[in-house]
Amino acid sequence: MTKDERFVILASSLGTVFEWYDFYLYGSLAGIIGAQFFSAYPPATRDIFALLAFAAGFLVRPFGAIVFGRVGDIVGRKYTFLVTILIMGLSTFIVGLLPNAATIGIAAPIILIALRLAQGLALGGEYGGAATYVAEHAPNGKRGYYTSFIQTTATLGLFLSLLVILFTRSALGETDFAAWGWRIPFLVSVLLLGISVWIRLRLNESPIFQKMKDEGKSSKAPLTEAFGNWQNGKLVLLALLGGVMGQGVVWYTGQFYALFFLQSILKVDGYTANLLIAWSLLLGTGFFIVFGILSDKIGRKPIILGGCLIAALTFFPIFKMITTNANPALEKAIESVKVDVVADPAGCGDLFNPVGTRVFTSPCDTARAYLSQSSVKYSTTPGAAGSGVKVVVNGKDVAYANAKDGNPAVLAAVQAAGYPKAGDTGIVKMAHPFDIFRPQVAAVVGLLFILVLFVTMVYGPIAAMLVELFPTRIRYTSMSLPYHIGNGWFGGLLPATAFAIVASTGDIYAGLWYPVIFASITVVIGFFFLPETKDVDIKAT
Repeated sequence: MTKDERFVILASSLGTVFEWYDFYLYGSLAGIIGAQFFSAYPPATRDIFALLAFAAGFLVRPFGAIVFGRVGDIVGRKYTFLVTILIMGLSTFIVGLLPNAATIGIAAPIILIALRLAQGLALGGEYGGAATYVAEHAPNGKRGYYTSFIQTTATLGLFLSLLVILFTRSALGETDFAAWGWRIPFLVSVLLLGISVWIRLRLNESPIFQKMKDEGKSSKAPLTEAFGNWQNGKLVLLALLGGVMGQGVVWYTGQFYALFFLQSILKVDGYTANLLIAWSLLLGTGFFIVFGILSDKIGRKPIILGGCLIAALTFFPIFKMITTNANPALEKAIESVKVDVVADPAGCGDLFNPVGTRVFTSPCDTARAYLSQSSVKYSTTPGAAGSGVKVVVNGKDVAYANAKDGNPAVLAAVQAAGYPKAGDTGIVKMAHPFDIFRPQVAAVVGLLFILVLFVTMVYGPIAAMLVELFPTRIRYTSMSLPYHIGNGWFGGLLPATAFAIVASTGDIYAGLWYPVIFASITVVIGFFFLPETKDVDIKAT
Protein backbone atom coordinates (compact mmCIF):
# COMPACT_ATOMS: atom_id res chain seq x y z
CA MET A 1 0.00 0.00 0.00
CA THR A 2 1.51 3.32 -1.09
CA LYS A 3 1.60 6.49 1.01
CA ASP A 4 -1.09 8.09 -1.18
CA GLU A 5 -3.33 5.02 -0.87
CA ARG A 6 -2.95 5.05 2.91
CA PHE A 7 -3.94 8.71 2.97
CA VAL A 8 -7.02 8.00 0.82
CA ILE A 9 -8.14 5.28 3.23
CA LEU A 10 -7.38 7.42 6.31
CA ALA A 11 -9.27 10.45 4.96
CA SER A 12 -12.30 8.43 3.89
CA SER A 13 -12.41 6.33 7.05
CA LEU A 14 -11.93 9.19 9.54
CA GLY A 15 -14.76 11.16 8.02
CA THR A 16 -17.06 8.16 8.08
CA VAL A 17 -16.13 7.32 11.70
CA PHE A 18 -17.09 10.86 12.60
CA GLU A 19 -20.44 10.64 10.81
CA TRP A 20 -21.32 7.38 12.55
CA TYR A 21 -20.25 8.91 15.86
CA ASP A 22 -22.72 11.72 15.27
CA PHE A 23 -25.47 9.32 14.31
CA TYR A 24 -25.05 7.05 17.34
CA LEU A 25 -24.85 9.88 19.86
CA TYR A 26 -28.54 10.52 19.45
CA GLY A 27 -29.50 6.87 19.80
CA SER A 28 -27.41 6.44 22.95
CA LEU A 29 -28.93 9.55 24.55
CA ALA A 30 -32.51 9.14 23.30
CA GLY A 31 -33.95 8.96 26.84
CA ILE A 32 -32.32 12.22 27.94
CA ILE A 33 -33.16 13.92 24.65
CA GLY A 34 -36.80 12.86 25.06
CA ALA A 35 -36.89 14.56 28.47
CA GLN A 36 -35.30 17.74 27.06
CA PHE A 37 -37.26 18.18 23.84
CA PHE A 38 -40.56 16.36 24.43
CA SER A 39 -41.09 17.40 28.05
CA ALA A 40 -44.69 18.47 27.41
CA TYR A 41 -45.69 14.80 27.19
CA PRO A 42 -45.83 11.99 29.78
CA PRO A 43 -42.54 10.03 30.24
CA ALA A 44 -43.62 7.01 28.18
CA THR A 45 -44.83 9.21 25.33
CA ARG A 46 -41.73 11.42 25.28
CA ASP A 47 -39.53 8.31 25.05
CA ILE A 48 -41.59 7.09 22.10
CA PHE A 49 -41.27 10.44 20.32
CA ALA A 50 -37.53 10.50 20.95
CA LEU A 51 -37.15 7.01 19.46
CA LEU A 52 -39.37 7.91 16.50
CA ALA A 53 -37.16 10.93 15.81
CA PHE A 54 -34.16 8.58 15.88
CA ALA A 55 -35.93 6.17 13.51
CA ALA A 56 -36.63 9.05 11.12
CA GLY A 57 -32.89 9.25 10.47
CA PHE A 58 -32.91 5.61 9.37
CA LEU A 59 -36.00 5.95 7.20
CA VAL A 60 -34.64 8.80 5.09
CA ARG A 61 -31.24 7.20 4.45
CA PRO A 62 -32.30 5.58 1.13
CA PHE A 63 -33.53 8.99 -0.09
CA GLY A 64 -30.14 10.45 0.81
CA ALA A 65 -28.58 7.62 -1.18
CA ILE A 66 -30.63 8.60 -4.24
CA VAL A 67 -29.97 12.34 -3.93
CA PHE A 68 -26.27 12.20 -3.18
CA GLY A 69 -25.66 9.12 -5.30
CA ARG A 70 -26.87 11.06 -8.33
CA VAL A 71 -24.64 14.02 -7.45
CA GLY A 72 -21.68 11.69 -6.91
CA ASP A 73 -22.11 10.08 -10.34
CA ILE A 74 -22.52 13.42 -12.13
CA VAL A 75 -20.24 15.84 -10.25
CA GLY A 76 -17.77 13.56 -8.49
CA ARG A 77 -17.04 11.48 -5.39
CA LYS A 78 -14.85 13.98 -3.53
CA TYR A 79 -17.26 16.93 -3.81
CA THR A 80 -20.23 14.83 -2.70
CA PHE A 81 -18.79 13.42 0.47
CA LEU A 82 -17.46 16.85 1.42
CA VAL A 83 -21.04 18.08 1.31
CA THR A 84 -22.38 15.11 3.28
CA ILE A 85 -19.86 15.47 6.08
CA LEU A 86 -20.60 19.19 6.43
CA ILE A 87 -24.35 18.57 6.65
CA MET A 88 -23.90 15.77 9.17
CA GLY A 89 -21.37 17.61 11.32
CA LEU A 90 -23.21 20.92 11.47
CA SER A 91 -26.50 19.16 12.27
CA THR A 92 -24.86 17.41 15.21
CA PHE A 93 -23.21 20.59 16.51
CA ILE A 94 -26.51 22.48 16.35
CA VAL A 95 -28.23 19.77 18.45
CA GLY A 96 -25.70 20.58 21.18
CA LEU A 97 -26.71 24.27 21.04
CA LEU A 98 -30.46 23.82 20.53
CA PRO A 99 -32.60 25.23 23.39
CA ASN A 100 -34.96 22.66 24.90
CA ALA A 101 -38.76 22.63 24.88
CA ALA A 102 -38.95 24.43 28.22
CA THR A 103 -37.17 27.40 26.61
CA ILE A 104 -38.60 27.70 23.08
CA GLY A 105 -41.63 25.40 23.22
CA ILE A 106 -42.80 23.40 20.21
CA ALA A 107 -40.04 24.84 18.01
CA ALA A 108 -37.48 22.70 19.87
CA PRO A 109 -38.78 19.25 18.81
CA ILE A 110 -39.55 20.52 15.29
CA ILE A 111 -35.97 21.74 14.80
CA LEU A 112 -34.61 18.55 16.39
CA ILE A 113 -36.53 16.32 13.96
CA ALA A 114 -35.41 18.49 11.02
CA LEU A 115 -31.79 18.03 12.13
CA ARG A 116 -32.30 14.27 12.44
CA LEU A 117 -33.68 14.16 8.90
CA ALA A 118 -30.70 16.14 7.63
CA GLN A 119 -28.33 13.71 9.38
CA GLY A 120 -30.07 10.70 7.87
CA LEU A 121 -29.98 12.19 4.37
CA ALA A 122 -26.29 13.02 4.70
CA LEU A 123 -25.43 9.57 6.00
CA GLY A 124 -27.32 8.11 3.04
CA GLY A 125 -24.80 9.79 0.75
CA GLU A 126 -21.67 9.37 2.86
CA TYR A 127 -21.13 5.61 2.87
CA GLY A 128 -21.50 5.09 -0.87
CA GLY A 129 -19.11 7.93 -1.58
CA ALA A 130 -16.43 6.74 0.82
CA ALA A 131 -16.65 3.09 -0.27
CA THR A 132 -16.64 3.96 -3.97
CA TYR A 133 -13.78 6.42 -3.58
CA VAL A 134 -11.55 3.92 -1.75
CA ALA A 135 -12.41 1.04 -4.10
CA GLU A 136 -11.61 3.14 -7.16
CA HIS A 137 -8.14 3.79 -5.73
CA ALA A 138 -7.51 0.13 -4.86
CA PRO A 139 -5.56 -2.21 -7.16
CA ASN A 140 -7.29 -5.30 -8.53
CA GLY A 141 -7.12 -8.15 -6.07
CA LYS A 142 -7.03 -5.89 -2.98
CA ARG A 143 -10.38 -4.12 -2.98
CA GLY A 144 -11.70 -6.27 -0.14
CA TYR A 145 -8.67 -5.33 1.95
CA TYR A 146 -8.80 -1.61 1.14
CA THR A 147 -12.56 -1.16 1.60
CA SER A 148 -12.58 -3.21 4.82
CA PHE A 149 -11.15 -0.15 6.58
CA ILE A 150 -14.34 1.71 5.64
CA GLN A 151 -16.31 -1.19 7.13
CA THR A 152 -14.71 -0.64 10.53
CA THR A 153 -16.03 2.91 10.70
CA ALA A 154 -19.58 2.18 11.88
CA THR A 155 -18.28 0.06 14.74
CA LEU A 156 -15.55 2.57 15.60
CA GLY A 157 -18.09 5.40 15.50
CA LEU A 158 -20.33 3.52 17.93
CA PHE A 159 -17.34 2.69 20.12
CA LEU A 160 -16.19 6.32 20.15
CA SER A 161 -19.65 7.62 21.03
CA LEU A 162 -19.93 5.12 23.92
CA LEU A 163 -16.50 6.17 25.26
CA VAL A 164 -17.24 9.89 25.09
CA ILE A 165 -20.61 9.43 26.80
CA LEU A 166 -19.17 7.18 29.52
CA PHE A 167 -16.30 9.61 30.18
CA THR A 168 -18.57 12.67 30.33
CA ARG A 169 -21.07 10.88 32.56
CA SER A 170 -18.34 9.76 34.95
CA ALA A 171 -16.78 13.23 35.08
CA LEU A 172 -20.00 15.17 35.67
CA GLY A 173 -22.26 12.72 37.47
CA GLU A 174 -25.73 11.64 36.36
CA THR A 175 -27.58 14.74 37.56
CA ASP A 176 -25.45 17.32 35.75
CA PHE A 177 -25.10 15.09 32.70
CA ALA A 178 -28.89 14.79 32.35
CA ALA A 179 -29.37 18.53 32.92
CA TRP A 180 -26.74 19.95 30.56
CA GLY A 181 -23.72 17.65 30.24
CA TRP A 182 -25.37 15.56 27.48
CA ARG A 183 -24.65 18.52 25.15
CA ILE A 184 -20.86 18.12 25.48
CA PRO A 185 -20.50 15.06 23.19
CA PHE A 186 -22.48 16.92 20.52
CA LEU A 187 -20.46 20.12 20.87
CA VAL A 188 -17.01 18.51 20.80
CA SER A 189 -17.94 16.93 17.47
CA VAL A 190 -17.18 20.25 15.80
CA LEU A 191 -13.48 19.56 16.41
CA LEU A 192 -13.80 16.20 14.65
CA LEU A 193 -15.68 17.94 11.84
CA GLY A 194 -12.88 20.45 11.34
CA ILE A 195 -10.23 17.73 11.18
CA SER A 196 -12.29 15.60 8.79
CA VAL A 197 -13.04 18.46 6.39
CA TRP A 198 -9.39 19.60 6.39
CA ILE A 199 -8.22 16.10 5.51
CA ARG A 200 -10.82 15.58 2.81
CA LEU A 201 -10.05 18.93 1.17
CA ARG A 202 -6.56 17.58 0.46
CA LEU A 203 -7.93 14.65 -1.55
CA ASN A 204 -8.03 14.47 -5.34
CA GLU A 205 -10.91 13.07 -7.32
CA SER A 206 -11.09 9.31 -7.87
CA PRO A 207 -8.79 8.49 -10.83
CA ILE A 208 -11.30 6.11 -12.43
CA PHE A 209 -14.11 8.66 -12.24
CA GLN A 210 -11.86 11.52 -13.41
CA LYS A 211 -10.70 9.51 -16.44
CA MET A 212 -14.28 8.65 -17.34
CA LYS A 213 -15.35 12.29 -16.95
CA ASP A 214 -12.42 13.56 -19.06
CA GLU A 215 -13.45 11.15 -21.80
CA GLY A 216 -17.03 12.45 -21.68
CA LYS A 217 -18.45 9.06 -20.68
CA SER A 218 -20.08 10.03 -17.38
CA SER A 219 -23.81 9.52 -16.95
CA LYS A 220 -26.19 12.41 -17.55
CA ALA A 221 -29.12 10.59 -15.90
CA PRO A 222 -27.74 8.09 -13.35
CA LEU A 223 -31.12 7.46 -11.70
CA THR A 224 -32.68 6.43 -14.99
CA GLU A 225 -29.71 4.26 -15.91
CA ALA A 226 -29.51 2.68 -12.47
CA PHE A 227 -33.17 1.92 -11.82
CA GLY A 228 -34.96 2.38 -15.14
CA ASN A 229 -32.81 -0.24 -16.89
CA TRP A 230 -33.90 -3.79 -15.92
CA GLN A 231 -30.42 -5.24 -16.42
CA ASN A 232 -29.00 -2.93 -13.74
CA GLY A 233 -32.22 -2.78 -11.72
CA LYS A 234 -32.11 -6.57 -11.38
CA LEU A 235 -28.60 -6.31 -9.91
CA VAL A 236 -29.84 -3.68 -7.43
CA LEU A 237 -32.57 -6.08 -6.25
CA LEU A 238 -30.14 -9.00 -6.02
CA ALA A 239 -27.65 -6.86 -4.09
CA LEU A 240 -30.41 -6.00 -1.61
CA LEU A 241 -32.16 -9.35 -1.20
CA GLY A 242 -29.17 -11.62 -1.79
CA GLY A 243 -26.59 -9.66 0.18
CA VAL A 244 -27.32 -6.47 2.09
CA MET A 245 -30.64 -7.48 3.68
CA GLY A 246 -29.05 -10.41 5.52
CA GLN A 247 -25.92 -8.39 6.28
CA GLY A 248 -28.06 -5.62 7.78
CA VAL A 249 -30.04 -7.84 10.15
CA VAL A 250 -26.93 -9.75 11.28
CA TRP A 251 -25.11 -6.48 11.93
CA TYR A 252 -27.93 -4.84 13.90
CA THR A 253 -28.55 -8.00 15.91
CA GLY A 254 -24.89 -8.37 16.86
CA GLN A 255 -24.35 -4.76 17.93
CA PHE A 256 -27.65 -3.02 18.65
CA TYR A 257 -30.20 -5.67 19.54
CA ALA A 258 -27.60 -7.33 21.77
CA LEU A 259 -27.29 -4.08 23.75
CA PHE A 260 -31.07 -3.73 23.91
CA PHE A 261 -31.43 -7.38 24.99
CA LEU A 262 -28.95 -6.89 27.83
CA GLN A 263 -30.59 -3.73 29.15
CA SER A 264 -34.31 -4.09 28.51
CA ILE A 265 -34.78 -7.85 28.78
CA LEU A 266 -31.96 -9.15 30.99
CA LYS A 267 -32.07 -5.98 33.18
CA VAL A 268 -28.32 -5.39 33.08
CA ASP A 269 -27.56 -1.81 34.18
CA GLY A 270 -26.73 0.65 31.40
CA TYR A 271 -23.13 1.24 32.49
CA THR A 272 -22.30 -2.46 32.46
CA ALA A 273 -24.19 -3.19 29.25
CA ASN A 274 -22.37 -0.44 27.36
CA LEU A 275 -18.99 -1.62 28.66
CA LEU A 276 -19.72 -5.23 27.68
CA ILE A 277 -20.60 -4.15 24.14
CA ALA A 278 -17.60 -1.82 23.98
CA TRP A 279 -15.22 -4.65 24.90
CA SER A 280 -16.73 -7.00 22.33
CA LEU A 281 -16.33 -4.30 19.66
CA LEU A 282 -12.74 -3.62 20.72
CA LEU A 283 -11.86 -7.31 20.44
CA GLY A 284 -13.73 -7.89 17.21
CA THR A 285 -13.17 -4.81 15.04
CA GLY A 286 -9.90 -6.04 13.51
CA PHE A 287 -11.75 -8.95 11.94
CA PHE A 288 -13.41 -6.59 9.44
CA ILE A 289 -10.00 -6.34 7.82
CA VAL A 290 -9.29 -10.07 8.21
CA PHE A 291 -12.47 -11.00 6.34
CA GLY A 292 -11.89 -8.22 3.81
CA ILE A 293 -8.50 -9.74 2.98
CA LEU A 294 -9.97 -13.26 2.92
CA SER A 295 -12.67 -12.13 0.49
CA ASP A 296 -9.91 -11.09 -1.94
CA LYS A 297 -8.68 -14.68 -1.91
CA ILE A 298 -11.82 -16.86 -1.82
CA GLY A 299 -14.58 -14.46 -2.88
CA ARG A 300 -17.20 -12.17 -1.38
CA LYS A 301 -20.15 -14.58 -1.54
CA PRO A 302 -18.76 -17.45 0.57
CA ILE A 303 -17.93 -15.12 3.46
CA ILE A 304 -21.07 -12.95 3.41
CA LEU A 305 -23.51 -15.82 2.90
CA GLY A 306 -21.53 -18.05 5.28
CA GLY A 307 -21.83 -15.38 7.98
CA CYS A 308 -25.57 -15.05 7.38
CA LEU A 309 -26.04 -18.83 7.54
CA ILE A 310 -23.97 -19.35 10.70
CA ALA A 311 -25.74 -16.44 12.39
CA ALA A 312 -29.19 -17.76 11.47
CA LEU A 313 -28.30 -21.19 12.87
CA THR A 314 -26.74 -19.96 16.12
CA PHE A 315 -28.56 -16.78 17.21
CA PHE A 316 -31.01 -18.67 19.44
CA PRO A 317 -28.42 -20.75 21.35
CA ILE A 318 -26.02 -17.80 21.70
CA PHE A 319 -28.67 -15.45 23.14
CA LYS A 320 -29.81 -18.22 25.50
CA MET A 321 -26.20 -18.62 26.68
CA ILE A 322 -26.01 -14.84 27.20
CA THR A 323 -29.05 -15.14 29.48
CA THR A 324 -27.45 -18.08 31.30
CA ASN A 325 -24.38 -16.02 32.12
CA ALA A 326 -25.76 -12.48 32.43
CA ASN A 327 -28.89 -13.25 34.46
CA PRO A 328 -28.94 -16.91 35.58
CA ALA A 329 -31.92 -16.42 37.89
CA LEU A 330 -34.01 -15.18 34.96
CA GLU A 331 -33.09 -18.21 32.87
CA LYS A 332 -34.04 -20.54 35.70
CA ALA A 333 -37.34 -18.73 36.24
CA ILE A 334 -38.23 -18.88 32.54
CA GLU A 335 -37.72 -22.65 32.62
CA SER A 336 -39.41 -23.39 35.95
CA VAL A 337 -42.10 -20.75 36.54
CA LYS A 338 -45.36 -21.10 34.63
CA VAL A 339 -47.29 -17.85 34.19
CA ASP A 340 -50.70 -17.70 32.48
CA VAL A 341 -52.87 -14.70 31.71
CA VAL A 342 -56.46 -15.95 31.93
CA ALA A 343 -58.96 -13.67 30.22
CA ASP A 344 -61.97 -13.55 27.91
CA PRO A 345 -60.45 -13.83 24.38
CA ALA A 346 -62.77 -11.05 23.21
CA GLY A 347 -60.83 -8.63 25.40
CA CYS A 348 -57.37 -9.67 24.21
CA GLY A 349 -55.89 -7.87 21.22
CA ASP A 350 -52.65 -7.93 19.27
CA LEU A 351 -49.68 -6.47 21.19
CA PHE A 352 -47.45 -5.96 18.14
CA ASN A 353 -46.35 -2.34 18.54
CA PRO A 354 -42.99 -1.71 16.82
CA VAL A 355 -43.17 2.09 16.83
CA GLY A 356 -44.54 2.30 20.37
CA THR A 357 -47.45 4.59 19.53
CA ARG A 358 -50.35 2.30 20.47
CA VAL A 359 -51.94 2.74 23.89
CA PHE A 360 -53.33 -0.46 25.41
CA THR A 361 -56.42 -0.12 27.60
CA SER A 362 -57.87 -3.64 27.78
CA PRO A 363 -56.87 -5.37 31.05
CA CYS A 364 -55.80 -8.46 29.08
CA ASP A 365 -53.48 -6.36 26.91
CA THR A 366 -52.05 -4.26 29.74
CA ALA A 367 -51.41 -7.40 31.82
CA ARG A 368 -49.48 -9.09 29.00
CA ALA A 369 -47.60 -5.88 28.17
CA TYR A 370 -46.67 -5.50 31.84
CA LEU A 371 -45.33 -9.06 32.02
CA SER A 372 -43.32 -8.57 28.81
CA GLN A 373 -41.73 -5.39 30.13
CA SER A 374 -40.83 -7.33 33.28
CA SER A 375 -39.16 -10.06 31.12
CA VAL A 376 -41.67 -12.66 32.37
CA LYS A 377 -42.47 -15.50 29.99
CA TYR A 378 -46.22 -16.02 29.85
CA SER A 379 -48.94 -17.76 27.89
CA THR A 380 -52.53 -16.66 27.31
CA THR A 381 -55.37 -18.96 28.38
CA PRO A 382 -59.01 -18.35 27.31
CA GLY A 383 -61.30 -17.48 30.20
CA ALA A 384 -65.09 -17.43 30.47
CA ALA A 385 -66.98 -14.84 28.45
CA GLY A 386 -67.20 -11.57 30.36
CA SER A 387 -64.77 -12.73 33.03
CA GLY A 388 -62.10 -10.50 34.47
CA VAL A 389 -58.38 -10.90 34.06
CA LYS A 390 -56.23 -12.90 36.40
CA VAL A 391 -52.60 -13.91 36.31
CA VAL A 392 -51.89 -17.47 37.38
CA VAL A 393 -48.35 -18.04 38.73
CA ASN A 394 -47.49 -21.73 39.21
CA GLY A 395 -51.17 -22.55 39.69
CA LYS A 396 -51.90 -19.71 42.12
CA ASP A 397 -54.40 -17.02 41.08
CA VAL A 398 -53.28 -13.38 41.31
CA ALA A 399 -55.87 -10.70 40.59
CA TYR A 400 -54.74 -8.14 38.03
CA ALA A 401 -55.59 -4.55 38.99
CA ASN A 402 -54.77 -2.91 35.62
CA ALA A 403 -52.72 -0.24 37.39
CA LYS A 404 -50.99 2.29 35.14
CA ASP A 405 -47.79 2.32 37.17
CA GLY A 406 -47.40 -1.44 37.54
CA ASN A 407 -49.04 -4.18 39.55
CA PRO A 408 -47.37 -4.90 42.90
CA ALA A 409 -49.34 -8.11 43.49
CA VAL A 410 -48.28 -9.67 40.19
CA LEU A 411 -44.70 -8.45 40.58
CA ALA A 412 -44.50 -9.91 44.11
CA ALA A 413 -45.95 -13.22 42.92
CA VAL A 414 -43.51 -13.74 40.04
CA GLN A 415 -40.55 -12.68 42.19
CA ALA A 416 -41.62 -15.06 44.96
CA ALA A 417 -41.76 -17.82 42.34
CA GLY A 418 -38.17 -17.14 41.28
CA TYR A 419 -37.98 -14.19 38.89
CA PRO A 420 -35.09 -11.87 39.91
CA LYS A 421 -35.60 -8.40 41.34
CA ALA A 422 -34.08 -5.31 39.74
CA GLY A 423 -30.44 -5.07 40.78
CA ASP A 424 -30.29 -8.73 41.79
CA THR A 425 -26.74 -9.68 42.80
CA GLY A 426 -26.72 -12.51 40.27
CA ILE A 427 -27.06 -10.13 37.31
CA VAL A 428 -23.74 -9.39 35.63
CA LYS A 429 -22.25 -6.10 36.80
CA MET A 430 -18.90 -4.43 36.08
CA ALA A 431 -17.28 -2.37 38.80
CA HIS A 432 -14.99 -0.50 36.39
CA PRO A 433 -14.05 -0.58 32.68
CA PHE A 434 -11.30 -3.19 33.16
CA ASP A 435 -13.37 -5.54 35.31
CA ILE A 436 -13.46 -8.17 32.56
CA PHE A 437 -11.51 -11.06 34.08
CA ARG A 438 -14.17 -12.46 36.38
CA PRO A 439 -15.70 -15.62 34.83
CA GLN A 440 -19.22 -14.21 34.53
CA VAL A 441 -18.11 -11.00 32.80
CA ALA A 442 -15.59 -12.79 30.58
CA ALA A 443 -18.24 -15.29 29.45
CA VAL A 444 -20.68 -12.55 28.43
CA VAL A 445 -17.95 -10.59 26.61
CA GLY A 446 -16.93 -13.81 24.81
CA LEU A 447 -20.48 -14.46 23.60
CA LEU A 448 -20.89 -10.86 22.47
CA PHE A 449 -17.54 -11.16 20.67
CA ILE A 450 -18.92 -14.12 18.70
CA LEU A 451 -21.87 -11.96 17.62
CA VAL A 452 -19.45 -9.22 16.54
CA LEU A 453 -17.46 -11.84 14.62
CA PHE A 454 -20.61 -12.62 12.60
CA VAL A 455 -20.94 -8.89 11.95
CA THR A 456 -17.39 -8.70 10.61
CA MET A 457 -17.99 -11.68 8.32
CA VAL A 458 -21.04 -10.20 6.63
CA TYR A 459 -19.97 -6.55 6.71
CA GLY A 460 -16.24 -6.73 5.97
CA PRO A 461 -16.56 -7.69 2.26
CA ILE A 462 -19.90 -5.98 1.48
CA ALA A 463 -18.48 -2.67 0.21
CA ALA A 464 -16.15 -4.37 -2.26
CA MET A 465 -18.99 -6.56 -3.52
CA LEU A 466 -21.34 -3.61 -4.05
CA VAL A 467 -18.70 -1.55 -5.84
CA GLU A 468 -17.86 -4.45 -8.15
CA LEU A 469 -21.47 -5.15 -9.09
CA PHE A 470 -22.01 -1.84 -10.89
CA PRO A 471 -20.31 0.15 -13.68
CA THR A 472 -18.38 3.35 -12.86
CA ARG A 473 -20.84 5.73 -14.51
CA ILE A 474 -23.68 4.77 -12.13
CA ARG A 475 -21.77 3.05 -9.33
CA TYR A 476 -22.39 5.60 -6.55
CA THR A 477 -26.14 5.68 -7.19
CA SER A 478 -26.58 1.94 -7.74
CA MET A 479 -24.69 0.69 -4.69
CA SER A 480 -25.97 3.30 -2.22
CA LEU A 481 -29.69 2.50 -2.49
CA PRO A 482 -29.60 -1.26 -1.69
CA TYR A 483 -27.05 -0.62 1.04
CA HIS A 484 -29.22 1.90 2.85
CA ILE A 485 -32.48 0.01 2.39
CA GLY A 486 -30.83 -3.14 3.73
CA ASN A 487 -29.16 -1.41 6.66
CA GLY A 488 -31.45 1.58 7.25
CA TRP A 489 -34.76 -0.25 6.97
CA PHE A 490 -34.27 -4.00 7.47
CA GLY A 491 -31.47 -3.42 9.98
CA GLY A 492 -32.40 -0.09 11.55
CA LEU A 493 -35.96 -1.13 12.37
CA LEU A 494 -34.85 -4.48 13.80
CA PRO A 495 -34.53 -3.61 17.54
CA ALA A 496 -38.01 -2.08 17.80
CA THR A 497 -39.64 -4.79 15.68
CA ALA A 498 -37.90 -7.63 17.51
CA PHE A 499 -38.97 -6.29 20.89
CA ALA A 500 -42.53 -5.89 19.59
CA ILE A 501 -42.45 -9.60 18.70
CA VAL A 502 -41.22 -10.39 22.23
CA ALA A 503 -44.05 -8.35 23.75
CA SER A 504 -46.71 -9.94 21.57
CA THR A 505 -45.59 -13.54 22.21
CA GLY A 506 -44.39 -13.49 25.81
CA ASP A 507 -41.13 -15.18 24.77
CA ILE A 508 -37.91 -13.19 25.32
CA TYR A 509 -36.22 -14.99 22.42
CA ALA A 510 -39.04 -14.70 19.87
CA GLY A 511 -37.67 -11.43 18.45
CA LEU A 512 -34.71 -13.36 17.04
CA TRP A 513 -36.98 -14.83 14.38
CA TYR A 514 -36.74 -11.46 12.61
CA PRO A 515 -33.00 -11.68 11.81
CA VAL A 516 -33.06 -15.47 11.41
CA ILE A 517 -35.74 -15.35 8.71
CA PHE A 518 -34.26 -12.45 6.73
CA ALA A 519 -30.70 -13.79 6.96
CA SER A 520 -31.95 -17.17 5.72
CA ILE A 521 -33.74 -15.56 2.77
CA THR A 522 -30.51 -13.78 1.84
CA VAL A 523 -28.58 -17.07 1.96
CA VAL A 524 -30.98 -18.73 -0.48
CA ILE A 525 -31.29 -15.81 -2.93
CA GLY A 526 -27.60 -14.96 -2.77
CA PHE A 527 -26.47 -18.56 -3.28
CA PHE A 528 -28.55 -19.12 -6.41
CA PHE A 529 -28.65 -15.70 -8.05
CA LEU A 530 -25.96 -13.28 -6.79
CA PRO A 531 -22.81 -13.30 -8.95
CA GLU A 532 -19.32 -13.54 -7.47
CA THR A 533 -17.47 -10.25 -8.09
CA LYS A 534 -13.94 -10.49 -6.65
CA ASP A 535 -12.25 -10.84 -10.08
CA VAL A 536 -14.15 -7.97 -11.75
CA ASP A 537 -11.90 -5.22 -13.14
CA ILE A 538 -13.79 -2.08 -12.14
CA LYS A 539 -11.41 0.09 -14.17
CA ALA A 540 -12.80 -1.52 -17.29
CA THR A 541 -16.46 -0.81 -16.44
